[in-house]
Amino acid sequence: MGDFPVGSFLGAVPITVGAVVVVLGGTFLVALIEKRHAVVDVAWGLGFAAIAVAAFVAAEGEGDGLVSGLALVLTVVWGVRLAGHIWLRSRGRGEDPRYEELMAKAPGNPQLFALRRVYLTQGVVMWFVSLPVQVTMFERGDANLATAVGVVLWLVGFFFETVGDLQLSRFRNDPASKGRVLDTGLWRYTRHPNYFGDACVWWGLSFIAFTSWPGVLTILSPLLMTWLLARGTGKPLLEKGMAERRPGYADYVRRTSGFLPLPPKKPRPTGAQRVEKTP
Repeated sequence: MGDFPVGSFLGAVPITVGAVVVVLGGTFLVALIEKRHAVVDVAWGLGFAAIAVAAFVAAEGEGDGLVSGLALVLTVVWGVRLAGHIWLRSRGRGEDPRYEELMAKAPGNPQLFALRRVYLTQGVVMWFVSLPVQVTMFERGDANLATAVGVVLWLVGFFFETVGDLQLSRFRNDPASKGRVLDTGLWRYTRHPNYFGDACVWWGLSFIAFTSWPGVLTILSPLLMTWLLARGTGKPLLEKGMAERRPGYADYVRRTSGFLPLPPKKPRPTGAQRVEKTP
């Protein structure tokens, strides 16, 4: 792999895995104390930030200082912001319905089941998705066009995710919004601006890894993250049953893009309008 320090990178694997274990192990203890596993959602962003810090420290200056430092800062900023947002959104609330449903189906000890099904799975995914950031810490190539593209993608993603979350929080805190569908702002162009932003952030971090060719080998990581958001545990689970809870959601789905931001579709003409147009 050229001048990529394979031995140093492999030597850092136990350190980055250890960061995941510490974050999720601590989160599991907090969940047992609070008697709700929804706190694991807060650990999602914090886990990525911890992995980035652990990889940066383990690299001991092996990689290019500018590129590795950039990857570290962008990952930590994204992870801490996301963790803070989820914590503020969920504080004072009970268990998330997703975890209630999961625990109700648990065979044997529900806590051990949650540890295997939720925490272990999240830890494996977290470590794999973070591979571009880990590799970046050891790459010795200088910043180039791929680095610039990565920063632009990160900025676009961070904007969509942050602004989308703020717009949704404002909407949820407005009593007049009860039973309604948020279809203004960024939510007019995509039903999930925060998920789209999340995907862009990770493609941005991956392009920074693509600064040197060993980073290209981690392309499956952003692909997995994008699939999870658009087809896996993100959008499909969130939209499940939404039409039943919010009467206007079916029409919102019809006219609004599910993931990529696109201009909304025009309303369908009514029966009267169609008659008027008939010669």
